[in-house]
Amino acid sequence: MTLSDDVFEHGPDPDNPGWNHWNLKDQTLFNGAVMGKLLTRVEGEGDARRARLRMFPERRHENLQGIVHGAVTLSLVDIALFTTMHNLGSGNAGPSVTLELSTQFVGAGDPARPLDAVTEIVQETGRLVFVRGTVEQEGNRVAAFSGIVRKMRPRDPAS
Repeated sequence: MTLSDDVFEHGPDPDNPGWNHWNLKDQTLFNGAVMGKLLTRVEGEGDARRARLRMFPERRHENLQGIVHGAVTLSLVDIALFTTMHNLGSGNAGPSVTLELSTQFVGAGDPARPLDAVTEIVQETGRLVFVRGTVEQEGNRVAAFSGIVRKMRPRDPAS
């Protein structure tokens, strides 16, 4: 089962040449309601290929210290696992679930600048995808992470 065009937008973004949308059509679901507009693109070639997922922090993404809330950064990381599968892996990011996510916060996110998760696939098997990456803003590192995603078989509608 692949990501359905009925529920998902992942085509070119006319306002950002070279970037693609990564948005659910139902903006009341988590991605749209909490994260806002998301963009993605692939950078590099061969073994140096990376996927980049970008969000645009707003006031609602700040904590009491005026920096990007850690939960927002973790959400960006989790979504990035799936954009990586779609852009660099088998092309099938759904249905899947996050099995493991390890994150190390190494800096503060500035809510005035786009926040990017830059990722690579370490290994993809028939059922698992191992991803690692960093969260950054214009070269400043905010976090490092690794995660494992399990590809699920579509549910039998009869069950």
